[in-house]
Amino acid sequence: MSLETSFLQPGERLDDLQINNYKIIQNPQKFCFGMDSVLLSAFAMVHKGGNVLDLGTGTGVLPILLSAKTGASHFDALEIQQESVCMARRSVALNKLEDKINITCGDICKASEIFGKDRFDAVVTNPPYINNNHGLKNPGLPKAIARHEIFCTLEDVIRESSLVLKENGKLYMVHRPFRLAEIFNTLHKYRLEPKRMCLVYPFIDKEPNMVLIEAAKNGNPMVKIDPPVIVYDSPGKYTKRILEIYGPDI
Repeated sequence: MSLETSFLQPGERLDDLQINNYKIIQNPQKFCFGMDSVLLSAFAMVHKGGNVLDLGTGTGVLPILLSAKTGASHFDALEIQQESVCMARRSVALNKLEDKINITCGDICKASEIFGKDRFDAVVTNPPYINNNHGLKNPGLPKAIARHEIFCTLEDVIRESSLVLKENGKLYMVHRPFRLAEIFNTLHKYRLEPKRMCLVYPFIDKEPNMVLIEAAKNGNPMVKIDPPVIVYDSPGKYTKRILEIYGPDI
């Protein structure tokens, strides 16, 4: 048994993140990260020396990717599912990032109680997309928790983000375009001003299926629309932009 595989438990696999030789432990029977997390890690502009919180970290992909892509000094990550927390902590140890990334098991709805208010320069989050009015819940609970608003709502995520952010701190979120009106209304309710937005399209002639948003706590009103991200040139062929984000070995 190699040192890397010694970190694995039954049913788990080790995936290469294509950066800094970092790897992540996942269980395909539970839930694996998707392109949305990778795109968010490329969209987030975390400053050197910053203190960052990831709300709903899953298996820890965002703090691991952002530790390689940014100059942030420390990452806290919050996840309610103990099994995912266990995988995330082992991935952090495998990549020798224990001094930089701390994984906490807890409820997003209590993030400001767990970490304190006005603590972070940035919050990143890939929250559940689907509320109780849209779609059927997955029968497998880990996937249902990741995709549906079972333990937290969009308002919970935005409220707690505002509470834990410092003045003018930034929230970076990936979500679904069909909830944009609700997202913007809720951001304004909690004094988070949208500053930048990018729509992600599967193909150039299709509707967008993801939106990346940056908001600033008590920021001035003005939003910049980034050029769109197109995922595929044709079925099975990624665009140049996606290859730049993922690396040539995708």
